[in-house]
Amino acid sequence: MASQSLGPNGGVLSRTQALSHLPQRPPVNISFQDLTYTVQDGKSSKLILRNINGEFRSGQLTAILGPSGAGKSTLLNILAGYRVVGAAGSICTNGSPRDLRQFRKLSRYIMQEDLLQPLITVQEAMAIAADLKLGSEMTTSKKRVVVDEIIQMLRLHKARETVTERLSGGERKRVSIALELLNNPPVIFLDEPTTGLDDVASSTCVSLLKRVARGGRTVICSLHTPSARLFAEFDHVYVVAAGRCAYQGSAAGVVPFLRELNLPCPKTYNPADFVIEVSSGEYGQHVERMVSAVDNGRNHRWRTFAIECAEDVIEDQDIEQLNTGNAEEQDKIYCSTAAQQFLILLRRMLLQTVRNRGYLWLRVGLHLFLGFIIGTLFDKMGYDASKTIFNFGFCYACIIVMFYIPMMPVLLAFPTEVQLVKREYFNRWYGLKPYYAALVVSRTPATIFFSLMYLCITYPMTSQPLETSRILMFATICILTALISESMGTVISSSLSVVNSVFMGPALSVPLMLLAVYGIGDGDNPSPLFWRLARACSFLRYGLEGLVSAIYGPPRNDLVCPDDVDYCEYKNVAYFVKMMGMSGVSFWLDVGVLALMLLAMNLAGYYLLRQRLSPNFAFRAIKVIGRFIKTKISVSPH
Repeated sequence: MASQSLGPNGGVLSRTQALSHLPQRPPVNISFQDLTYTVQDGKSSKLILRNINGEFRSGQLTAILGPSGAGKSTLLNILAGYRVVGAAGSICTNGSPRDLRQFRKLSRYIMQEDLLQPLITVQEAMAIAADLKLGSEMTTSKKRVVVDEIIQMLRLHKARETVTERLSGGERKRVSIALELLNNPPVIFLDEPTTGLDDVASSTCVSLLKRVARGGRTVICSLHTPSARLFAEFDHVYVVAAGRCAYQGSAAGVVPFLRELNLPCPKTYNPADFVIEVSSGEYGQHVERMVSAVDNGRNHRWRTFAIECAEDVIEDQDIEQLNTGNAEEQDKIYCSTAAQQFLILLRRMLLQTVRNRGYLWLRVGLHLFLGFIIGTLFDKMGYDASKTIFNFGFCYACIIVMFYIPMMPVLLAFPTEVQLVKREYFNRWYGLKPYYAALVVSRTPATIFFSLMYLCITYPMTSQPLETSRILMFATICILTALISESMGTVISSSLSVVNSVFMGPALSVPLMLLAVYGIGDGDNPSPLFWRLARACSFLRYGLEGLVSAIYGPPRNDLVCPDDVDYCEYKNVAYFVKMMGMSGVSFWLDVGVLALMLLAMNLAGYYLLRQRLSPNFAFRAIKVIGRFIKTKISVSPH
């Protein structure tokens, strides 16, 4: 009955019906010897895994069990390649040392946190994932069949049109699994896949994973106290206790193994609960005996039953087809091209933007509010020669609005987005370049639209020159400033948490705003070299210069001095620009510098995000040095 499962209406689905279009995969057996993992704990180090050994074979559904803190999740993370720093020992695939880069192409890791893209339905999430993971070689109709079959097998048909935020905990877990099963990877790691599911959903989930394993895949799960019925479904059980292997073998072999150690399991007791309780020391100090009995995972005696079961199932399939599976497909990093990834991700991001109506209406209201407030404060000052200084304040206010409003939402939202990207990027859904390009392009229309909305209110209300060229120049500077600010928010939040990002963004804005107006009012008197260099680093300075050039640049007639004012000092535009220290300013130079800063900011954001997801040697070295310095300068409690 391993090749059958319950369908969405309680019927039976055969394996061929369940996986009709998914390709066969060559088997991947994973073995590890003397695996250790150490983490720094202040001045000392803590050993999590202690020379642990084991083997997980293709065709088996493996469960990693153990008490809390035993190291089962750590073992799963290391085997998946999700965590490599601090690990030592040997990990092999099919008897050869593991090539981590190649292994990551073959494996998928489903994390315990059910992180799903917001504002899209289950059907849409599956369709987008299918486009990314199955490529253009498979027709749309076949992709639809694959999506429908997996949705039915995981009993998600009722939630098909439900937005991901409204899914229950169990549905979110099943969607996370369904997304990674679309391209049928040879190796699947799952961190507690049944957590939050009821017994029926857990049984359905495990049945699916067992069928996937029977198709020649290596499926490894970490579990927290499964039920007796669920425990019996697993072909291979690996028990971790205090960072060592306390048992590995078939589920049916757990009770005889414990009986040999004079630890009989009560007949009415769940064997999974009993072996975990013994491993945690509830019945005395028996962990050493268990570890010695299996030689910390080297003893293969209790694994015979599981291996024979897996081999019998694999023999029922076309071995030649299994071993000569689509090797070319496995050599590809991604099934879809970079251009396809960009278009798919752009479509998803634009869809999410349009559906986030609450946020969009908030931005509309905020820009309208600020537009009318600032327009009222600087009402009809554009041509008033007695209020030229105040009109300069209007330019500065526009720069501040274009700086803060686009940046702050990114500081709040992008750290959460990074966690989603981390899961999808690690599981090879797409490359980082197409993702980042789609991110930048998807944000740009909304930023331009809201910037123009603000300017449509403030520019005429403040009586600025209604010349097409000057309007376009003013709008260009404001839009470039807004885009740079948004990119700056991405740079900050790509490496920091929400709390740190929200603190760092406004903190960095203070010197940028001060440098933007440094030297204003001193005329053409040169500032010290240090401050000129510092001022050149503030893109707000170039934005302010650009707005002044757009409004007061030549040719511009003298301003109008009101009849009730005797003398207007800054009636002459050229004199005013000279007193502001901007007589030698070039608008196109400002535009060029802002464009270069926008490019540099986006490149910096991309680079920092890449280092966040897959740090190179330099970044890892910096982290190690930072931890070392922190340890050395920490004050001893004694």
